[in-house]
Amino acid sequence: MRRVIFVNRYYRPDLSATSQMLTDLAERLAARGLAVHIVSSRQLYEDPQARLPDEEQIAGVRVRRVWTTRFGRGTLPGRALDYASFYVSVFAMLLRLARSSDVLIAKTDPPLISLVVALAAGLRDAVLVNWLQDIFPEIASRLGVAPWPAWFDRGLRRLRDRTLAAARINVVLGTRMRDHLLSGGVAAERIRIIENWADGDTIQPLPAEHSKLRGRMNLQGRFVVGYSGNLGRAHDFRAILDAAALLAADPEIVFVLTGGGAHMSLLQQEASRKGLSNMLFLPYQPRESLADGLAVADVHLACQLQSLEGLLVPSKCYGIFAAGRPLIFVGDPDGEMSEILRSAGCGMAVADGNGAGLAERILQLKREPGLRLDMGRRARALFLERYTADRAAGSWYSALSACGPLVPAGVREP
Repeated sequence: MRRVIFVNRYYRPDLSATSQMLTDLAERLAARGLAVHIVSSRQLYEDPQARLPDEEQIAGVRVRRVWTTRFGRGTLPGRALDYASFYVSVFAMLLRLARSSDVLIAKTDPPLISLVVALAAGLRDAVLVNWLQDIFPEIASRLGVAPWPAWFDRGLRRLRDRTLAAARINVVLGTRMRDHLLSGGVAAERIRIIENWADGDTIQPLPAEHSKLRGRMNLQGRFVVGYSGNLGRAHDFRAILDAAALLAADPEIVFVLTGGGAHMSLLQQEASRKGLSNMLFLPYQPRESLADGLAVADVHLACQLQSLEGLLVPSKCYGIFAAGRPLIFVGDPDGEMSEILRSAGCGMAVADGNGAGLAERILQLKREPGLRLDMGRRARALFLERYTADRAAGSWYSALSACGPLVPAGVREP
């Protein structure tokens, strides 16, 4: 009889989209009667000084939190030390907690946590499942932020590849990620695509004029271009900056950027330096106001560097679809998200770095309100068809059931 044990650095309904997805999934699996455990840190995504309880039960999910250092995400050395302490603490916890009947799910935060979880699974004769939100260390190499030599990078990939080969299932987010694993020699039967999702109950389409935040910001009658979430090293901010500069003479257009990340700070600094008063910045908003926050914008942006196509997926897109808003994707025009937008007719794509192209598409959607409405309706329809939390939970339940019998509700656990 198998318990399901997720390992991820954060677990709490906080401001991180990927942490919230784990919450959605864990609670839905628990609601189906499974024995679900979480091993995480005591921190929050944007608050390294948070001290969450060592143990608690949330909506039927048993949570165990381990000690880590608390340098936060602001610097790479500090983040690396937080990661290292998490690896050590998680390994010790899994040796105490796991047993031969368990399924251990390594979610890729922090990077390469699968190495630790795979070792613990091997020592405890448990089943390993990798949930790949991104492909590391390839991302670090392509971004040019890997602080190690090429020979060490090759060694990390070989170790990572062993965990992929050892896993019963490697869950990826799309066809391009699947293709990347196949090209690396991972057997097709060990790969399963389960796309990320958003909470369609919390996020409902809302007319822009009904957004309370829009009213508080005195944006009624303006054409609002929104960005919501993390803007980090994997995201192109230059195209957004250049488009805002090109559109600065239009008093009706305003950019509202909500969230954080390394490149969000850079974007805010550059906007201030250039005197771009058409760019407004907000911190992360509470989850309960997410639908209202997404409704502020007439059109939303998402971005990803073309060089990272197949290594990660811009998961913020699913919340935009749920909100019934058109999306302009800044990234690979021939990539997976661009193809989804074209096929569903719910958005447009422009190459990263192409600020002029982005400005043109913004102006087109401003001029054509009928097109915006049609794209918004198609976005919501696409969401309901492919990207609901319940649909994803059903796919996960099926995948986990293939690993063997699962502990049902009512079974006493040690």
